[in-house]
Amino acid sequence: MQQESQAITIDGTEVSERVRGALRNCVATLDRAGVTPRLATVRMADDGASKTYVTMKRQACAELGIESDHHEIDSGAPAAALFDRIDRLNDDDTVDGILVQLPLPDHVDEREVFRRIRPEKDVDAFHPENVGRLVAGEPRYRPCTPHGIQKLLRAYDVDPAGKDAVVVGRSNVVGRPTANLLLRRAPGGDATVTVCHSRTQDLAAKTRTADILIAAAGEPELIDGEMLAEGVVVVDVGINRVSATERGPRLVGDVDFESAKEKASAITPVPGGVGPMTVAMLLYNTVAAASKRSGVAVDLP
Repeated sequence: MQQESQAITIDGTEVSERVRGALRNCVATLDRAGVTPRLATVRMADDGASKTYVTMKRQACAELGIESDHHEIDSGAPAAALFDRIDRLNDDDTVDGILVQLPLPDHVDEREVFRRIRPEKDVDAFHPENVGRLVAGEPRYRPCTPHGIQKLLRAYDVDPAGKDAVVVGRSNVVGRPTANLLLRRAPGGDATVTVCHSRTQDLAAKTRTADILIAAAGEPELIDGEMLAEGVVVVDVGINRVSATERGPRLVGDVDFESAKEKASAITPVPGGVGPMTVAMLLYNTVAAASKRSGVAVDLP
């Protein structure tokens, strides 16, 4: 931990390293039983950012002893080319997890891609079956970013039970599953949750009620200190590239860090907050999938 003004800066890099350390022990347990977790990544995009994300995830796998193989599909190819590759990976018994890196070309239905991946190999937890299990309170896997948020809160002794949590953003990737996890009658849950979005009237009135604020709207510095209550815990999921400086574009979150830290008791930075946890929880789900496939029990962190 480090102190920034009155607010504790929540160090996602440090927490993710602790999670990875524990997962390394899990991989060693599997290895002694002759099992090697394996993740398949698939990319069908031309943008450099998605290439960077895939490279980062594969490097993280290698550091833990998780095998990974990557599949490139031409962005101009028909959707069937992607679906056929997913089908082959579904049928490959050595593959524990399948990750299709977003974004996808406009002619590919993202929802159909999520449905195509077998639920037990869906380490992003986007398949409708896995979403349904999460909503029902019995998740097979927890989505990576929301699960990472839970881990960060726990690492800093922030218990959501009985607290008012406000989630700004209702995406299927972050906002909604985060709300569901915080609502669960389970450790890391039992919060009273409000979900805000683009149609919310008087957003500031809602955010000022939060004991825990999760900002996942995808709008640069949407929330500032005037919109927060004293002592709130702020988790900023946003990663936005804004106007260039002499060193190039700068990254900011959905929260104005400088003004928010004057009100918050704890706050995640951007970068270095939620981002490292998302990758760590992808590794977590891949190890969990290998454990389920093989029947070899591991002590997940």
